[in-house]
Amino acid sequence: MREGRMEECGDIIPPEVLLSAYAQGVFPMAEEGELMWFSPVQRGVIPVDDRFHVPKGLRRALRQRPFEVRRDTVFEEVVRACADRDETWIDDRIVASYVKLFELGYAHSFECWDADGLQGGLYGVSLGRAFFGESMFSKRTDASKVALVGLVGWLREGGFELLDTQWMTDHLRQFGGYEVPRADYLKLLRGALSDLAVP
Repeated sequence: MREGRMEECGDIIPPEVLLSAYAQGVFPMAEEGELMWFSPVQRGVIPVDDRFHVPKGLRRALRQRPFEVRRDTVFEEVVRACADRDETWIDDRIVASYVKLFELGYAHSFECWDADGLQGGLYGVSLGRAFFGESMFSKRTDASKVALVGLVGWLREGGFELLDTQWMTDHLRQFGGYEVPRADYLKLLRGALSDLAVP
């Protein structure tokens, strides 16, 4: 569902605007040069408790330790790699906006590295006990999946309650992902942000 358009506001979306939007269950995407705001009727969520499912084939791959998982070492490179596809909602303003959030400590990247360099990863926004997944990419088999497993481990250690994926896909369902109606999502979000004063 589209929530509306945003007028031009310079080279970035102000951090306080972005964070306030996330706290209300709304997120931006660029579309043909315009910034659009979305709040899906059905929201994608991945559980971070014992309902999180690692597919059998991925469990086998993880035992072989194909990648070193790192956090926040090349955030902008991860965002730009996520944008490097035929059709993307990540334009230069989106990149700059999330790099600013990263500099302020609100955005994070999880990266899979091997001897040849960065092979996959994901990025998103952290607010309270909620993490809002934005995008992922993979240059080698299972790289983005391994990054997701690394993210969930970090979320568990940090006491996070909500991993928002915006929309649900078959790729995410294999990890136990499911959809919740917007009203139910907003209740989960309020719980995850209950002890937070949004900037």
